[in-house]
Amino acid sequence: MIDYPLVSVVIPCYNHEKFVQDSIQSVIDQTYLNIELIIIDDGSKDSSVDKIQQMIPACEQRFTRFEFRSRPNKGLSATLNEAIDWVQGKYFSAIASDDLMLIGKTDIQVRYMEENQDITALFGSAHYIDENNNIKLANHLDQQEYIFDKIFLNECQFYAPTQMLRTEVLNKIGGYDITILVEDWYMWLKMAENGRVYCLSDVLANYRIHSSNTTKNSKFIYENNLKTLNHYENHRLYGKAYSKLRWSYIIWTGQKSKLESMELLFAYAIEFPSAIFSRDFLVYCKYFIFRIKNWF
Repeated sequence: MIDYPLVSVVIPCYNHEKFVQDSIQSVIDQTYLNIELIIIDDGSKDSSVDKIQQMIPACEQRFTRFEFRSRPNKGLSATLNEAIDWVQGKYFSAIASDDLMLIGKTDIQVRYMEENQDITALFGSAHYIDENNNIKLANHLDQQEYIFDKIFLNECQFYAPTQMLRTEVLNKIGGYDITILVEDWYMWLKMAENGRVYCLSDVLANYRIHSSNTTKNSKFIYENNLKTLNHYENHRLYGKAYSKLRWSYIIWTGQKSKLESMELLFAYAIEFPSAIFSRDFLVYCKYFIFRIKNWF
């Protein structure tokens, strides 16, 4: 293991009693040996802590270093910052406590990042799975670099459980902004400012979709992504990025409430009348206004 750098895998857990053991087991099953596992329970109100404690003997036997702590809720960004201060590895891989790594993930990514020292963040493809680990949608991304402007305009597909970041760059950035509760877009932009962000076509993880995913809360995502966007309000592409974010919010909301979506549309049109002359407005009309007969 002396020839292989230490990789820090971090599992932040909050109310995932049903899934956290599978997530831990997916790290145990990695073909790469030199791993430290850091688990932080962020004040779970269910039996997540008990589930984690049942896995401690296997973790202590498997990993180069293993640490677990549980404390009151602080939020995901604060929990990840706590982990950054705690880890010792050259590479940092955070994975949600309901997602799964595939067994070769760490091995594949370490080899690639060791060969490409200018890459600050490395991602890959992932499959969507349900609550019973059944694959619901298979995804295969093209191998490519994600440049800053494309990330800024949300033109890149990121699967968070496939991430591997350079710890020294994380420290240079200063970790996550604890005021932003949807942390990933902010971090991917910061990584792109400090080197290359790259995506492999390899399927590296399974991303779980279930009833409590925060990705289903369009207002929560919009408000926090707007905080990220406002870090770059002087960027030449700010206006275009803001428009895309606003339209995404309107359309996502329409998946749950067509009436609320129309209210958001009218508010946007009042604020920016030119919005109704955009391609996004035509897309909105296609999927919502022209299907009004199915709304009620």
